[in-house]
Amino acid sequence: MARNETIGLGTLLRRLQDLTDGELEQIYAEDGLDYVPRFTPVMRALEDGGARTVREIANASRVSHSAASQTVSRMIDAGLVKLSVGVDARERRAELTKKAHAMLPHLRARWAATEAAAQSIEQDIDAPLREMLAAAISALERRSFSARIRKASRR
Repeated sequence: MARNETIGLGTLLRRLQDLTDGELEQIYAEDGLDYVPRFTPVMRALEDGGARTVREIANASRVSHSAASQTVSRMIDAGLVKLSVGVDARERRAELTKKAHAMLPHLRARWAATEAAAQSIEQDIDAPLREMLAAAISALERRSFSARIRKASRR
C-alpha cells in the first residue's frame, strides 16, 4: 500500500473490519460458537438480564436503529434472543435466551482478549486508533460526510 492517498476511506475502513471481525469470527467458529462479532453490541446491551426495545439497544450500543433491528433478527434466528410483549401491546422487548446466557462467560473472556489485541495494535502503530476513530465519528455527527463532499465539490 505505497499510495495510501489514493485509497478511499471506506476501502480502508472495510479492510480494517475484514482483518479484525473476519478473524474474530473464525475464532468463535473454532470455539464452536454460533456467534459473529456483529452480535456483541446487542449482547452487551442485554447481558445484564433486562429486556430492552430495539431503540434502547441501538442507543446503548451506539448503532443505528436499523442495524440494531437487523442484528436482533439474526440473533433470534441463532436462538440467542427472544422477544416479549412490553407494557404497550405494540412494544416488543428483546432479551437473551438461556443459550445466550450460557455463552456469556466464554464471550466475556473473548471480549477481554479482543480488547488486549486492540491495545496491541495501538502499541504497534503508536497511535490511539480507537480515540481517532471516535473523534472521526464525532466530527461526522457534527457535520455529515455528504455535507463535506458537497462543500468540496463547490471549490
